Amino acid sequence: MSNYPPCVNSTEKNNLPSLNYAPNATSKCQLYFYKEVADPISTLEIAWQFRNRLKSFSKRRLRYLRYYWRKLFSKDRDDSNQTTASIRVDLNPGDRVRVKSQQEIQALLNPWQEQNGCAFMEEMWIYCDTEQVVKKRVEKFLDEATLHMRTSKGLVILEDLMCEGTVDFGRCDRSCFYFWREEWLEKLEDQG
Repeated sequence: MSNYPPCVNSTEKNNLPSLNYAPNATSKCQLYFYKEVADPISTLEIAWQFRNRLKSFSKRRLRYLRYYWRKLFSKDRDDSNQTTASIRVDLNPGDRVRVKSQQEIQALLNPWQEQNGCAFMEEMWIYCDTEQVVKKRVEKFLDEATLHMRTSKGLVILEDLMCEGTVDFGRCDRSCFYFWREEWLEKLEDQG
């Protein structure tokens, strides 16, 4: 018997179809088995990934220092860029939206390119000022760092907008959907 906790405890709670073909199997998320599925990483690859993490960490620290340096020596010490207030758009699957412009979104982000804990990745900027369709609301997701289920509010995923990797780490084939805060999107009126 495996000591991995199941991702799905009850088919009733999650509106999943009954799985009659494997009555004794427990449903586990594939994430629990990533170490067994992946090929071993070479020492050179480990060093390269460490370099990229250090580079990413350094960029964040510099951004942090620049922000507080400006705040310390700025004549206008107004913190109008705080992201605690959120404007809910109440988006639903199938809604057409416009991703706000880079300037509009930048005004909502803190120095770490986040709003209410959700990071706006560099790779997401190319979608600014484009029209997209909401795929679904994100109310529950698996936190891969802790392997716990988390709940959220004000997040959606958009159809066909997936992460293909980052500038710092290169290509990734998992194709994870980006999380989009509702505040970064503007609901478009139906023209039909």
